[in-house]
Amino acid sequence: MAYPAQRPRRLRSTPALRRLVAETELRPRHLVLPMFVKEGAAEPAAISSMPGVVQHTRDTLRKAATEAVQAGVGGIMLFGVPQHHDAVGSGATDPEGILNVALRDLRAELGDSTVLMSDLCLDEFTDHGHCGVVDERGRVDNDSTLEIYARMGVVQAESGAHVVGPSGMMDGQVGVIREALDEAGFTDTGILAYTAKYASAFYGPFREAVESQLKGDRKTYQQDGANLREAMRELALDLEEGADMVMVKPALPYLDVLRTVADTADVPVAAYQVSGEYAMIEAAAAQGWLERERTIVETLTSLRRAGADVVLTYWATEVAGLLD
Repeated sequence: MAYPAQRPRRLRSTPALRRLVAETELRPRHLVLPMFVKEGAAEPAAISSMPGVVQHTRDTLRKAATEAVQAGVGGIMLFGVPQHHDAVGSGATDPEGILNVALRDLRAELGDSTVLMSDLCLDEFTDHGHCGVVDERGRVDNDSTLEIYARMGVVQAESGAHVVGPSGMMDGQVGVIREALDEAGFTDTGILAYTAKYASAFYGPFREAVESQLKGDRKTYQQDGANLREAMRELALDLEEGADMVMVKPALPYLDVLRTVADTADVPVAAYQVSGEYAMIEAAAAQGWLERERTIVETLTSLRRAGADVVLTYWATEVAGLLD
């Protein structure tokens, strides 16, 4: 008998064979497109650290969101960029604030043809850039912030969000938002909990995108990148409080966390391919150091293989076209 008898390469020999035995599927429906809308903008504004991504006007937001849905993208995650910032992020709870107005625009344009998600956090709206209100000693006040989150959740649901995404990493945020939504009659509005959101260096370009006012860091409330058990504790708490979906953020540097969460959670699991991951690949591709499209699809496939049911990526619309 010729050696070797076992030849795994047999199942790699043609595109049809590789397609037949592929263990992981990446389809447009798995992807969510994060989008930015800027208050008062007359035309889209390019984000220098994220080539190809813009701060939209309300009109261009509707157009780009419609294109994404027509391409088969599974959902939209919306972030607002206000003109005015203050200590309590009042624009976040104002029904006429940019995020809530834009949610109404998209819900009117798209109805239930996609899953419309909204970022539920104060960092875009505060003049200090933190995800919650700050006390007299300069610390983020967890419980005072929860009161605002509850109001934000209701306003976002009233504005048309199918799913709200509390991303501030305040203790108890999922439970407080769930209670507020239910009391207001929004029992069908889902919560995508940012369960394991790490204090990461990969968020840098996002801060340009939302014109963040942050000085310092968020290490007192976002997770330490050295910790996995802590993420599992956060997972247990979010599930107990009523999370409908859970998320790991960032994605690629935390594939082990994603796999462990996916093996444990009994709800859908999302991963956010964040701005720094996007910028890193775009920069390398621009230098000719990486094959751009292959690299993008490979990284997204890795997130699906690691257990993500849903992937938030700024390439969602483009990749949907590549896959089809």
